[in-house]
Amino acid sequence: MKNIAIIFGGESSEYSVSLHSAASVIKEIDPEKFNVTLIGITTKGEWKLYEGTVEAIDNDTWHTNDNKDVTIKFGQLGGFYVDDEKLTVDVAFPVLHGKNGEDGSIQGVFELAHIPYIGCNIIASAMSLDKEVTHIICEDKGIRMAPYVAINYFDDVNEKMNTINNTLHYPLFVKPSNVGSSYGITKVYNTNDLLPAIEKAFEYDKKLLVEQGIEGFEIGCAVLGNDELIVGEVDHIDTTQDFFDFEGKYNLKNTTIHCPAKINETLKTQAKEKAKVIYRLLQCSGLARVDMFVDQNNDLVFNEINTLPGFTSASRYPTMMKKIGISYKQLIEKLYDLALEKYEK
Repeated sequence: MKNIAIIFGGESSEYSVSLHSAASVIKEIDPEKFNVTLIGITTKGEWKLYEGTVEAIDNDTWHTNDNKDVTIKFGQLGGFYVDDEKLTVDVAFPVLHGKNGEDGSIQGVFELAHIPYIGCNIIASAMSLDKEVTHIICEDKGIRMAPYVAINYFDDVNEKMNTINNTLHYPLFVKPSNVGSSYGITKVYNTNDLLPAIEKAFEYDKKLLVEQGIEGFEIGCAVLGNDELIVGEVDHIDTTQDFFDFEGKYNLKNTTIHCPAKINETLKTQAKEKAKVIYRLLQCSGLARVDMFVDQNNDLVFNEINTLPGFTSASRYPTMMKKIGISYKQLIEKLYDLALEKYEK
């Protein structure tokens, strides 16, 4: 049997998204192949061994039980412990979105504790979550992205707004630099609405990006692997919203996701190849979803990369993999094997 710890929750604005993703993984994982240990992280950062129902995770009542504390020991004898007894875990699956889950923080903990884990390593996670760093690295290698201006909490906002108005064209997108799931994002159509959007983004992060809007539509590529890469079917977002926001992503409000994407085969091939280039450039491993725009000239513009995309059975990443013959159960097994492969190198 394979021993896996599924980590869920966390100190992040995307806590609720993590619960839904983790619940799907728990429901779908093959009980004949996996021994599953569940470790929940509360919004206060408490690590707890959870032995209750999946439904309680999904509806966020899991932490009301009398769960035992989980501690982590570091070094060669590192691992998860409860009452000084080491839990039997071969691989950790951090089903955690956003801060502390995709930014390299928990990856660093696992590295120090010698725990193999699913997903990207420390540096890849940190580079991929930080939208400004992603811009800097990818644009340096000639990958086209939207023109932007970054604003840090210590910057003179009025000065930055003057730069924005002199160099970028409306509409603009104001977004926190290190937050996912479209939290804190505003589409801005004129200079009068720029400052409120900046203030809103600063509620989520100490750094934000103001990006020029790209006329067109968004597509995504699911990438799986360490050295040898598999790219799932390309999908295509069709929304009547201002942009693909939280309600569109998780409730499909005024949004339809087409998989396969409604684009020609040549463009699909180009998107898949570009996704692999970006994945390798950012040193990703395990999995990631690469999102791009198709502009009015049918050219590809890289948007962002998600090192732990939504992972419910109906989410985009598993759906794109299912379209090429990799079921949800098979996907979990492949991710487990990739984690051990990465650890043993």
